[in-house]
Amino acid sequence: MGLDDKIKNAAEDLGGKAKEGFGKITHNEKLEAEGKAEQAKADVKKAGENVKDAFK
Repeated sequence: MGLDDKIKNAAEDLGGKAKEGFGKITHNEKLEAEGKAEQAKADVKKAGENVKDAFK
């Protein structure tokens, strides 16, 4: 996994956590769900990169 990919995935994960937290604070269920979705997307990307690294 390249450093750029790790940084992008971490940023997406943190952005998702921030969005989820803000959604909870403001009682905005849509924003909270979007944050959770962004975190899940980042987790999938991380897992895919880990699989790639395992076969190198």
